[in-house]
Amino acid sequence: MKVLKTIGGRTINVTANNSKKTFTIRTPLGKYRTSPMTKAEFLESENNTGNDWQNFLLGQNYYKVK
Repeated sequence: MKVLKTIGGRTINVTANNSKKTFTIRTPLGKYRTSPMTKAEFLESENNTGNDWQNFLLGQNYYKVK
C-alpha cells in the first residue's frame, strides 16, 4: 500500500492488485476500485502521484466499494 498526499493535503491510500491489474483507492470520502487495466496502463499507473489519483477519480473508470 502506498500512502500519497495531494497538493491540497488530502491523504490517498492506493493498493495494487497485480493479478487483476486493478487498484484500490481509499480516500476520506470512500473506497474505490479501478476497472481492470491493460498491462501497460497498470504499470504506468503504479507511478501515479496523489494528484494523479485525485484526477483519476474525476473520471469514470472506477466503482465505489462498500
